[in-house]
Amino acid sequence: MTAFTRITASSNVRPALTFWALSLLALAIAACIYQRGLQGDFLFDDLANLPALGAFGPIDNWTAFSRYITSGIADPTGRPLAMLSFLIDARNWPADPYPFKRTNLILHLVNALLLAMLLRRLGRASNVTAPYSDKAAALGASLWLLHPLFVSTTLYVVQREAMLPATFALLGLLGYCRGRKLIASGKYRGLWVAFGSIAIATALGVASKANGVLLPMLAGLVEYLLLSPNDPIKGSIRAQFFRLRMAVLILPSIAVLAWLAFIGIRIALHGVPEFRAWTLGERLLTEARVVCDYLALLWVPHPYTAGLFNDSVAVSKSVLQPFSTLICILFLGALFAAAIALRHRAPAIALAILFYFCGHLLESTVVPLELYYEHRNYLPAMLMFWPLALWLTGDGALPMLRRGLAVLLPLLLAGMTFLNADLWGNAGDQALVWAEKNPESPRAQAYAAAAERALGRPDLAAARMQRVHVASNELIQIALNEVGAQCEIGQVDGEALARARSALRSSRTAGRLYYEWMSQAIERVQAGSACPGLGPIEIGSLLDAMDENPNTLRYAGWRQDNLGLRGVLAMTRKDVPAALEDFNRALDQQPNAATALAQAAQLGTAGYPEAALSHLDHFDALPEPPARHDWSMASVHAWLLRRQGFMRGEVAHLRGVLEQDVKDKREKAP
Repeated sequence: MTAFTRITASSNVRPALTFWALSLLALAIAACIYQRGLQGDFLFDDLANLPALGAFGPIDNWTAFSRYITSGIADPTGRPLAMLSFLIDARNWPADPYPFKRTNLILHLVNALLLAMLLRRLGRASNVTAPYSDKAAALGASLWLLHPLFVSTTLYVVQREAMLPATFALLGLLGYCRGRKLIASGKYRGLWVAFGSIAIATALGVASKANGVLLPMLAGLVEYLLLSPNDPIKGSIRAQFFRLRMAVLILPSIAVLAWLAFIGIRIALHGVPEFRAWTLGERLLTEARVVCDYLALLWVPHPYTAGLFNDSVAVSKSVLQPFSTLICILFLGALFAAAIALRHRAPAIALAILFYFCGHLLESTVVPLELYYEHRNYLPAMLMFWPLALWLTGDGALPMLRRGLAVLLPLLLAGMTFLNADLWGNAGDQALVWAEKNPESPRAQAYAAAAERALGRPDLAAARMQRVHVASNELIQIALNEVGAQCEIGQVDGEALARARSALRSSRTAGRLYYEWMSQAIERVQAGSACPGLGPIEIGSLLDAMDENPNTLRYAGWRQDNLGLRGVLAMTRKDVPAALEDFNRALDQQPNAATALAQAAQLGTAGYPEAALSHLDHFDALPEPPARHDWSMASVHAWLLRRQGFMRGEVAHLRGVLEQDVKDKREKAP
């Protein structure tokens, strides 16, 4: 080996060693500071999604697996790949939250390493010299990895659905950059590597969450801002490259924009869903403020953020109401204009800005989702700190300041992330801190009240609910928590019940909260432990109030839930004919085997097998609802259950048990 060769090899090895050493050090720090957070519990949407692990019994055979993997209801795809990933941690329900959170942390670490590798490739493609590009890649990925804003994504189990699309986006971009390098050198296999990576990663990303569909657009930004200017494609391969780029990057991006335009037009013509308290125009105006708030949290981080509560976001009624709406619109417009203007002189900055905006296209524009969630920044912010890292590790003025900041900033972020992760490991403290951070959020206050009740302080919970009730008397979580807290104290007063009835009459949403709360109240009556002021008459008045809600008339699911609750309440009075009538009427609202089975089982368990059989007869006499035929996973799931005869088998099994109960009951009769 010549001296020149040895020098060249050494100059290539040293930056690589530095890159891997810095990257692995950041991963080790992140793994340590997140440990306390792994002790936390399941939260909110975890409890709405993860019980699918046990909905059809333990997932220990292919039949149970097929039922589980097709049972997703989010997105038309049902997010099967995200659901598949939960099987790493449990195959039945209930389950221990620790393995789920541990897997999320591992995935976060993997994403950070993939990001560092991608930034390294982008730096080399930008003609940044190896020592600087490698250090900047490790630093840029570390700043993202250690940022406290992403604690709420990493430790919130269900947000694995947001993490997996980021994983596949990074893999797709890495494959594209690798293939693109081969194409530039005239190798035709690079076409398959580059565009195959994008196609496969997009499909896998969409199978995890719908925003995986943004990958072609993100890859297009990388191509046009960094790769094409620095490494243009020449020769005979150029025509095929352009054709594939059109097919895999440009046309899918146009399709996404067209779909968003279609959604926007449809909502403009028909309005947003009635459970949303804003119009499309108000949403778009508000999102300008929301995205600016995200950017503020990214660049001026805090150890404790608002967390998972977003219901206190003030809706922008016009460009000037509040006035900050106009300021935010102008700021975002200026930021976008700056990205366009800097695309040649500072492509890394332009790419970071446009990558961020594109990453928010699905969740922060016209799709009528809730207004604010921290996890929506997980993928869009991945390139956010790379330009800063390039400046900190590059040559130029103030070298000591740059080097000091390059060490200090990751450590500051790590400290804040440690504090936030520690909070996530303590549910009681977490609830109280989030309530303090969200004084105008009814959900945060209700969550804190539940924590206070769990700590044996229903008096504090009741006082908290009374303080927020004045501003939020239409929100049932406040009203019902106040009644529940008073019940634990020993007496529910008439004023609290009146507020609860008022909230139930006007609530835009009911969902599982109302149903489960009412079910627990009725269970206390059944057990003979009803608290004074919340007996059968008072519970019946709450059911009456929900019946008076206009949404109950509009939504069959609400009517079915309320009639089912009436049936259970009738059983506490041992009024079996009334219970059977209510259950039958509930089934009429949305005929389905699951409801029939649940209600028949309630009658049978209470000692009324004859009524339970009559209820199953009523179900059999109802016309079978038309089969769902579309391209959604829900349709596939329904078809699968029909093909397997699952529901028919369950009904036949329960009928057999009930008939045996009737027989045994008659034999025991005198």
